[in-house]
Order: sequence, then C-alpha cells, then structure tokens
Amino acid sequence: MKHATAVRDEDFAMTEIAPTQPLVPYVVCGLNEIPSKRAKDFRLGRIENGEVKHWSVVIYRLGQQVYGYENQCPHEGVGLDFGGERFVNDNGSLLMCGKHGALFNPGTGECIDGPCVGLSLKPVNLVVLDDDVCIVGVELAGDDIDEDDEVSLCEDAGV
Repeated sequence: MKHATAVRDEDFAMTEIAPTQPLVPYVVCGLNEIPSKRAKDFRLGRIENGEVKHWSVVIYRLGQQVYGYENQCPHEGVGLDFGGERFVNDNGSLLMCGKHGALFNPGTGECIDGPCVGLSLKPVNLVVLDDDVCIVGVELAGDDIDEDDEVSLCEDAGV
C-alpha cells in the first residue's frame, strides 16, 4: 500500500492546489480521532511539480460530517492556531483565528466576525470512507518522508 506521511519541515512554501489533480483519496485520520465540534491540524507534504511542499490542513468535525481548510487565516495569512492548538470557539460551533479572534462558519469557511468579514478560508476536499477521513484532489508525499503520523492511500475506496 502506498503511504503519504506528515511533514515537519516548517520551511516548505505554501502553494495553490491544481484543479486538475486526480481524486485519489489519502487517509489522514480516523473519524473518531477528532471529537465532534472540534478541529485538528495536520501537517502534510503535498507534491507539486515534482517537489514536496509543506501543507497545513485543519479538519473540523460535526457529527459524521467533516470540513477541511488550509490552516491559514485570510486576514494576515497566519495559522488559525496562532500560539496554540485551539481552532474553535468555546462551544465548538465556529472555527476561530487565535491571533485576531476572527470567527468562521465551519461548513462554508466564511468569516462571519472579525477583521476579515466576507473573506473565506481556502477549502480542502475531504471524504469519509469506512470511518477514515480522506483528502482528495491533491497528491500527497510518499513513504520516504517520515514514518510517524502516517497518512495512507485508500486503495479499496472505490473512488
């Protein structure tokens, strides 16, 4: 089985997702690894033009639904978890930027309060297959990146 893995090098550049990428699903985590009304950051390696680029993705779970966004606030481009690993408001109903307190609708990524009202988080395509949360539409890095925090290809997903 082909695997993609987490990348820890903070110096990789963020880049745009090519819309023509295949819809190959890569397992990021189990659905139950993220409690409902909570979010978690995943630092992945995305293949672009033959190079591995750092890609930080926030996945929010609400019941059986998951929503994914690049971990980058549209206000100043900082990670939503600026200074910590908290991504939601107190009751877990909204995504939140830790630097300026901007609040985002977790289902649409739109900023509904704060300095970037009207702007949106950049979405990441996700599917849930057999209780696994999978990213689709991008190519993730292979086995030789890092054996910890493994992300694997969903070969039997039928997608």
